[in-house]
Amino acid sequence: MSDESRAPERALPGCIGVFDSGVGGLTVLREVVQQLPQWDTLYLADSAHCPYGARPPAEIRRLSEGIAGHLLERGACCIVVACNTASAAAIGHLRERFPGVPFVGMVPAVKPAAALTRTGVVGVLATPATLGGQLLSDVVERYAGSVRVLRQACPGLVERIEEGDLEGPATEALVRSYLEPLLGQGADVIALGCTHYPFVAPLIQRLAGPEVRLLDPSEAVARQVGRVLAGAQPTGPGRHTFLTTGDPRPLAAAARRLLGLDVQVEAVAWHDGHLG
Repeated sequence: MSDESRAPERALPGCIGVFDSGVGGLTVLREVVQQLPQWDTLYLADSAHCPYGARPPAEIRRLSEGIAGHLLERGACCIVVACNTASAAAIGHLRERFPGVPFVGMVPAVKPAAALTRTGVVGVLATPATLGGQLLSDVVERYAGSVRVLRQACPGLVERIEEGDLEGPATEALVRSYLEPLLGQGADVIALGCTHYPFVAPLIQRLAGPEVRLLDPSEAVARQVGRVLAGAQPTGPGRHTFLTTGDPRPLAAAARRLLGLDVQVEAVAWHDGHLG
């Protein structure tokens, strides 16, 4: 991965826009940068409204529209909705609102989970909004077949990850409480249905045991971005801009920890539904 970060002024035209409610989308950005290293990227964390998981769908659509508009104003040619909750609530709205702009969203990895399970039971860890959304229901109906899909909401886990507590006693207690119902019913494959959760994948794996397979869709999402941009000319050389609507320090620390980048994060603010 390139260690060059973009100065916080204006991204070059033709960059890949990526957004999430917080630091979770960095797990997707990491895969995008690894697979498409010559593309500039523009990442926005809406930390002022994090987490999205318990917010009404109409509010998530409004926030997502404002973020997408800002990314397009700053030169994004493709936008990755690196948030399962926003993908479930808003990606259809974004495609209608910005026709001609390619949007790539997150879909829980139910299809590969159903193909991999030996027990016939898989689990999905996600936010309440993702679990209650039509997107997940459609994916389960289309791909699960006879496989039993257990849905487990994880309230409070995003907040622990945003605070940087990836393996402390409080986070471990939360994760254990969310895994027990899945493991107790025989789940041997668990899909991570929130982009924050790969940050605690080592903890989840340790508590679940080596016989349980964890699935993170980030790599597949990055491949889809590559397909969307096939034939397009990167503006390169792979510079990375980071924006946040909250405190820049957690995003800078997470980018350093996950991406190995020492970045300067630009703060942007909401004004009447718009970012500036």
